[in-house]
Amino acid sequence: MPQPEAVSDHYTRGSLIVAIEQALSVLGKTTRTVTVDDLSPVDEFHIGGREASEHFIDQLAISEDDRVLDVGCGIGGVSRFVASRYGCRVTGVDLTPEFVETAKEMNGWVGLDERISVYRGNALEIPLRDGEYDVAMMLHVGMNIDDKRALFTEVARLLKERGRFGIYDVMRVGDGDIGYPVPWAATAELNAATTPQAYRQALEAAGFEVVSETSRAEFGVRYFDDLRDRIAAAGGPPTLGLHIVMGDRAADMVGNMVRALKSGVLAPVELIARKA
Repeated sequence: MPQPEAVSDHYTRGSLIVAIEQALSVLGKTTRTVTVDDLSPVDEFHIGGREASEHFIDQLAISEDDRVLDVGCGIGGVSRFVASRYGCRVTGVDLTPEFVETAKEMNGWVGLDERISVYRGNALEIPLRDGEYDVAMMLHVGMNIDDKRALFTEVARLLKERGRFGIYDVMRVGDGDIGYPVPWAATAELNAATTPQAYRQALEAAGFEVVSETSRAEFGVRYFDDLRDRIAAAGGPPTLGLHIVMGDRAADMVGNMVRALKSGVLAPVELIARKA
């Protein structure tokens, strides 16, 4: 079972904000001129990046009046995308102190610090009041949390009646071994990826009605094939990219994940649910 301290340590890089600022400088950007779109290559830490975010978020029917909860917000990329696109207020919660502080600073860079609030907290005990949110979203978070029912019960507590909940996680869809490290786990002890069926059961037990389930398996494979081709053509990774967040083992992490995707062991899956 993944322990919170070990999960937080896995994601902590040290001097992350400095590394992002340095990459921006190389690209001719400053913290005053950078935009939400400029930051997308480094701050949307999930398979498919911005393209995946748009496909997923569009299903949640977010409006300007909604209050949105981003569970496991990381350095805040999806929160910024949602706040800037829909004009709504977003609250992000993440376990890793460095991610929380980085998210706050980057929100200020793009003028969204008054529209987005970010807190440090465990997703099983989120330090927020009951029934405050219209929409909750969770992107590539459940792979580190073993007790899905407790997780979804906590999200249900925070949602208003009939509130929408979207999940975009890497799930186990076939038999076979997973090589480590992967982006969310250096070892098997940190991995809590499970099946879409287990997610559905946990959602229903927590009081949700599952509205839709969409496998993004083919999209995920195609995304990494395209990324490989772009890196090869450029002679190396982009100046600003997720390798900054993943650190020195980024190539190993991505390589192991891609092998699991292509062998049918893992796949990115979307689930859209509504609080019953």
